[in-house]
Amino acid sequence: MSQSNLSRRDLLRTASLGVAGAVLSPLAASAQKRQSPYGPFKMGIQSYSLRNFKVDEALAKTQELGLTYWEAYSAHVPLVTDPVQVQAILAKLKAANVKLLGHGVTSFGMDTAKNRQVFEAAKALGVETISADPDPKAFDLVEALTEEFKINIGIHNHGPGHRWDKLSQVADALKGRSRRMGVVADLGHFLRSGENSVQVVEVLADRVHGIHLKDVKDKTKFTILGKGDMDVVGVLKALRAIKFTGVLALEYEENPQNPMPDIQECLAVVREAVQKL
Repeated sequence: MSQSNLSRRDLLRTASLGVAGAVLSPLAASAQKRQSPYGPFKMGIQSYSLRNFKVDEALAKTQELGLTYWEAYSAHVPLVTDPVQVQAILAKLKAANVKLLGHGVTSFGMDTAKNRQVFEAAKALGVETISADPDPKAFDLVEALTEEFKINIGIHNHGPGHRWDKLSQVADALKGRSRRMGVVADLGHFLRSGENSVQVVEVLADRVHGIHLKDVKDKTKFTILGKGDMDVVGVLKALRAIKFTGVLALEYEENPQNPMPDIQECLAVVREAVQKL
């Protein structure tokens, strides 16, 4: 074979490798993208944490925190079905790069029309899970709506004295129900009720549709995450074990006038805990 043919073949081979490299480089770049500091979790915030701010400022502060998921409360995102209002809300969320996956807390009773309206609004807004305080008598009505709309309901516990106080009360109420009937577990309120946060996740398992990540000291004092009685690393390990896919929503109720420094400290605790998984 002549030297000229060899050179031509080498030239073609080099060109081919160059094309392959050009094709592969975006894939390689994608693979090298920095992993989320929150690991496998959809780290977000319950917008009630930012309740002293109107929705535009609350969304801006969410961006400042580097978060992209919301469980919203009604003062920030009303449950409306009017198309103009819905589109205005969705536009604000999109502009802030915030995904509205959860909403609540909403009560459900025996008014079937009112219950349906909540689900219709949740569907229009793209909500996957409604954090709820359902009347036990309304479970059949609510369960039917979860199946019709393909939207989860998560019982939200509110601590001592509330009808959804203890882990056993929630677990018993959900027995035999659709898997769309679950819990948005407020781990702080469960601590107030003397429950173990890790055990809550382990017992409710695939019925855990959302989490309010909140810490409490001595069953009485809400505090910065990691300064109370919650085993943060243990909770995250338990959530990973059940393959939790809902919003891991930080809910910080203290210092509403200026919550950002405390919230940033809470998020730093989560990031540190993720490194220990």
